[in-house]
Amino acid sequence: MRWLVTGAAGMLGTDLVGALEGRDVTALRRADLDVTDAAAVAGAVAGHDVVVNCAAWTAVDDAETHEAEALKVNRDGPRVLARACADAGARLVHFSTDYVFDGSATTPYAEDAPLAPRSAYGRTKAAGETAVREELPDAHWLVRVAWLYGEHGPNFVRTMARLERERETVDVVDDQHGQPTWTRDVAAQVLALVDAGAPAGTYHATSTGATTWWGLARAVFAGVGADPERVRRTTSDAFVRPAPRPAYSVLGHDAWAAVGLPLLPPWDESLSRALKELSL
Repeated sequence: MRWLVTGAAGMLGTDLVGALEGRDVTALRRADLDVTDAAAVAGAVAGHDVVVNCAAWTAVDDAETHEAEALKVNRDGPRVLARACADAGARLVHFSTDYVFDGSATTPYAEDAPLAPRSAYGRTKAAGETAVREELPDAHWLVRVAWLYGEHGPNFVRTMARLERERETVDVVDDQHGQPTWTRDVAAQVLALVDAGAPAGTYHATSTGATTWWGLARAVFAGVGADPERVRRTTSDAFVRPAPRPAYSVLGHDAWAAVGLPLLPPWDESLSRALKELSL
């Protein structure tokens, strides 16, 4: 099986390439492949069996004023990749996000819950989902992720570890709920999904359990040997951002059981393992 990973230099892409060590994999960075260039994408996809698309516009706030540019990457890119996969007989793993939901739920979002994005970023990612389903209905795995952290990019866990060294106290919001998820866990889950030959469809690759950003910050402080009481609770009103953040980003995991695959580990267990390995 020949694998192609686009966006291979990003936080998730780097861990995916690492998980594929020993397999036949082509890793293309943004500088190597423009996923909106149909001719270039067709050439890159040819000869591969599985394409994993990690290329994306992820600047959530910037998308509010650059939605057209974000759409080009997050909608048009997946459509181009899906068409190339259809022509080459390849299957596509495409990543999406909790931002496709409105964040008003009080129970975990099912894989087939209605999409209702509230931000420009969420709209562009929802459009990408639609494009993949339309172009490659029977040969795609749409994998939603959320609250990612890892070794190879900026993220909340790394920021909290830095602020612990620089400040006596930090204020963190306690009214946004989600599932902190280690990119290494996501990479392993994607390989399991593909190796199992799971049916085409939507899967939520997030850790089990849930917490708030405040709860995660406290866990990071404790994990690096600091006093978690130095993390003070606040609300989203104190940190107004251009793009609205979902208040509830907890995703359901029924699809994994349906295909006989285990869930990702609990978020706090993965964080404990990650803190031993991340260069903080």
